[in-house]
Amino acid sequence: MAKQINIQSEKYLQTIWRRFRRHRLALISSIVFSVIAAAALLAPLIAPYGPNEIVGVFSGEPSSKFLLGTDQIGRDVLSRLLYATRVSLLVGILATAISTIVGVILGLVSGYFGGVVDMAIMRFTDMVMSFPYILLVLVAASIFKPGLWNIILILGFVDWPGIARLVRGNVLSLRETNFVKGSIVAGMPKRHILLSEILPNTIAPILVYATSVVAISMLDEAALSFLGMGVQPPTASLGNMLNGAQSLTVLTSKPWLWIPAGSLIVTLVISISFIGDALRDAVDPTTKTGAR
Repeated sequence: MAKQINIQSEKYLQTIWRRFRRHRLALISSIVFSVIAAAALLAPLIAPYGPNEIVGVFSGEPSSKFLLGTDQIGRDVLSRLLYATRVSLLVGILATAISTIVGVILGLVSGYFGGVVDMAIMRFTDMVMSFPYILLVLVAASIFKPGLWNIILILGFVDWPGIARLVRGNVLSLRETNFVKGSIVAGMPKRHILLSEILPNTIAPILVYATSVVAISMLDEAALSFLGMGVQPPTASLGNMLNGAQSLTVLTSKPWLWIPAGSLIVTLVISISFIGDALRDAVDPTTKTGAR
């Protein structure tokens, strides 16, 4: 029996991979994202200098010694870019993890128990979603002290409503299936039904949705740090590296101070979006995929 389950699981994963690899842009995006993530993780080994080390002239142009030049106080832009990518990826992944955990728990409870519990959770979810998203983030960021961990917590506890509604919808559908009803009739504990019967059949759409949340969280961190309400200097993030681009002089005559960080944000977000689109098509059996 266990062998049969393993074979079925392997076939399912093989089917997902076969459908995923049809998306050429997603494959390319996966490679690009992996290279960027690996470079960020290995930043202490491959960065030419420390991220806060003053090693050159102020706003020095790119050269053989400083491939992307130096910033306004003489720090190597390439080194800071590598460390900034680590911070931005950390924000995106941890904020998504928090919002996913909160959303999954509330969605499971709401969809399975229904009644007053469902009404209370969904009305609270609707209330949170009724506020303009960016306004809610800005208000929360202005109330709490700016910093890396505060931004992670703010984004994590603001992004959960979409996942909660997604999980609730799936639970309402799965609750009526024969295998769940059979477990209820057999007297299985509710915790077992939720975690062993319903949740595994909801993982695929959660994973797909979470990829979009990662991209949104990274953009939000960049926006908040650009405005001075996110990750604070001297800690490097892609957002606060763009902060200097508010100056017209920097925009027009010192492009190395903002183009690398801006280009990296765009590349990461587009890569994650393509990966998410391919995952959605790969896990949805009703979707007809084609090479892209």
